[in-house]
Amino acid sequence: MEPRCPEFVPDPSLSRTAMETMQREIADAAVFEDEFDFDQAAVSARATLSDTLAEDGPGAGPDRSATPGGPVVAGVDAAFLDGSVDGEEDEGDAGEGSTGGDGGSGERAVGAVVLSRGGQVLERASAVVDCGFPYVPGLLSFREAGAVLAAFASLETEPDLALFDGSGRIHYRQAGLATHLGVVLDLPGIGVAKGLLCGRPREPLDALPAGARVAVEAGEEITAPDGSALPAETVVGYALQTRQYGSGSRTINPIYVSSGHRVGTETAADLVERLCTDYKLPEPTRLADRYADETKGDHGA
Repeated sequence: MEPRCPEFVPDPSLSRTAMETMQREIADAAVFEDEFDFDQAAVSARATLSDTLAEDGPGAGPDRSATPGGPVVAGVDAAFLDGSVDGEEDEGDAGEGSTGGDGGSGERAVGAVVLSRGGQVLERASAVVDCGFPYVPGLLSFREAGAVLAAFASLETEPDLALFDGSGRIHYRQAGLATHLGVVLDLPGIGVAKGLLCGRPREPLDALPAGARVAVEAGEEITAPDGSALPAETVVGYALQTRQYGSGSRTINPIYVSSGHRVGTETAADLVERLCTDYKLPEPTRLADRYADETKGDHGA
């Protein structure tokens, strides 16, 4: 799968000002509402009867069409080799002006994509590329996208939907990794972050029960494509409590779900819920995370 909008492919050699300008252009091009062809009700992390029939029917082997057996979902993750700092944009523990790592010298990025449908893995692809850009909160796509796009380029199947381990619209300029690469690939995408980069939860998030959903508002940090502040009450995503302990002092934190491209905010949360099984993370990104670790191991990390 090749970029549909190559002019937006992240270039780590750009100046920071040019990177931020590109992100504003990405946000302007992004579609933060439903614009997809698949049946939302058919998205699932568990096998369905149609999946079984597709496996057992004529022409054994994976169905290379993204339509007949139901939507194909890509889980996307990135990691780093050579002692790199896996500075994740979704940690939300550093200011936008902070940097991490050693400036990217000698680092290599791993991109991992796992395609699945109804809980069945159809295809996996990974890539390892040189990474010459340090971790800067808000500019993660310029650090990770090269490896991720290289992995997408080797896929035989084109997915219907992608879940990215990282932010989408919950981003200083509404252009997190899920939005940036969603626009580049013109692929419906959702950001699934483990931490909150920016924005303001509408309610406290302490010890939420499983199934709870709390809106994340723009607050004072998120801007529109023209650089002006978004209205503070604009809902840019949700804190989604997918799992929780039954009792005791231990709690599980929520994940932060936002539109990447061509998926609305409410729909993004609905789809992520449908793709969760027995773990905190939705199954597509959980599988991609495991595959990224496997790829790191194959390269001696």
